[in-house]
Amino acid sequence: MERKALADLQEWKESPSRKPLVLHGARQVGKTWLLKEFGVRFYQNVAYVNFEANDRMAQLFASDLDIARLLIGLRIETHTAINPETTLIIFDEVQENPKALTSLKYFAENAPAYHIAAAGSLLGIALHKGISFPVGKVDFLDLYPLSFEEFLWALGESELTRIIAQRDWQLIDSLRDRLIQYLQYYYCVGGMPECVSTFVAFHDLERVRNVQRALLDAYEQNFSKYAEPAMVPRIRSVWNSLPRQLAREQRKFTYGLIREGARAREYELAIQWLCDAGLVHKVYRVAKPGLPLRAYQEESAFKLFMLDTGLFAAQSHLPLEILLQGSALFEEAKGALTEQYVAQELHVRKDLEVFYWSSETSHAEIDFLIQRAEAIYPLEVKAVENLQSKSLRAFRDKYSPPRCYRTSLSPYRDEGWLVNIPLYAL
Repeated sequence: MERKALADLQEWKESPSRKPLVLHGARQVGKTWLLKEFGVRFYQNVAYVNFEANDRMAQLFASDLDIARLLIGLRIETHTAINPETTLIIFDEVQENPKALTSLKYFAENAPAYHIAAAGSLLGIALHKGISFPVGKVDFLDLYPLSFEEFLWALGESELTRIIAQRDWQLIDSLRDRLIQYLQYYYCVGGMPECVSTFVAFHDLERVRNVQRALLDAYEQNFSKYAEPAMVPRIRSVWNSLPRQLAREQRKFTYGLIREGARAREYELAIQWLCDAGLVHKVYRVAKPGLPLRAYQEESAFKLFMLDTGLFAAQSHLPLEILLQGSALFEEAKGALTEQYVAQELHVRKDLEVFYWSSETSHAEIDFLIQRAEAIYPLEVKAVENLQSKSLRAFRDKYSPPRCYRTSLSPYRDEGWLVNIPLYAL
């Protein structure tokens, strides 16, 4: 499996200002595999330490954080020679040992030649519990499920991704049916590494759905294992409400869909827990498209998206038979799965700030507003090929953006004020 993040890690390795790296992401997105693969490809040795239920490492880091002493202990634990520049030290599940997390500061200050990468599935939750963090002494990298492009790589379709990257729209259009079929598979499989590898090995969506159910069950077990007991029912209620939230015409998160009479103050911490765990992410509404968009975000108005389109399909109990019904999959639940897919593709882009906009009367809504550098672009999502764009026209007439975008199943088309990008080439 090939991941774009390998290039990010290689850039980190070569950086003259390199600090210890913290790789953050939800459970089962492939953090451990990625760091080990990176170590095998680019280092002579890999010294891997998992801090989960590791009493030896708890004792090693419990006293002083003298680097020389720590390195001796790490060599003994990993049975590996640890040398500056040629060894990658991996701290896995580092949130389980707060002192190990703190030690990254001392490695940065006193032993910068050593290459250390730490991974933590629930690191955001640990930090909210007050664990001391070496602010300014570490580099960060977020890892997400495989994007559609990485999914095509896994299927051996690198040539397709190359054609899309070159924007050869005439050639892309000739491959349209094939790309739509792959996108349908991606909607159902998603980008969780185990799901992708299962699909690649067996081409069996029922097997994939079984893996997805197991992952969803594991996440729910983590609610009970890592959250405060009083909060667990609320976390579970928010989590289970997500398919209903996104299946509405107006996808703004509505507390009343959790239960009748529910209020924000009851569920704010539960939503934050899910965000910290990397299981959901927020897209905020902005009152107006001003620069920077973040200055205009409304804290109380947002959409919640799951980390993965395949898990969303499984959580929604989407019947796999819908794949046999042409474009019905894209229209399912008023296009909820399509908007989930677009949100996921945008979320992995580090150079974009993403929000949404709706008028005060809610008669017009732009699915996503994207800030890139000093420009703001509206992006409308169309699950079908009915390409009326009343909201985009209203937005253009009021705010005069440099360009408007729409993504749909239709081929690429540039109308001057509006560009249609195929969903499979987003």
